[in-house]
Amino acid sequence: MQDLEKMGKALFHGEKGESLRTLMESDTGRALEQKLDAEAVEKAARSGDAAALQGILTQVLSTEEGRALAQQLSKMGF
Repeated sequence: MQDLEKMGKALFHGEKGESLRTLMESDTGRALEQKLDAEAVEKAARSGDAAALQGILTQVLSTEEGRALAQQLSKMGF
């Protein structure tokens, strides 16, 4: 789990970190955050449950907000 935390910190503090933080703090990012079960995401990430993470990603991408954020992330090179 420490590796995952290090990756997350590196991602938000890397060269694209400011853009990523801005995107997540946008209205679209906040709307998506409200739709996510943060506890389920954390549990799946901590346990390395790829099937659960894939299910969460599928749910995210099935929303208008999720598709919009994915498109913006793609344009940013993520």
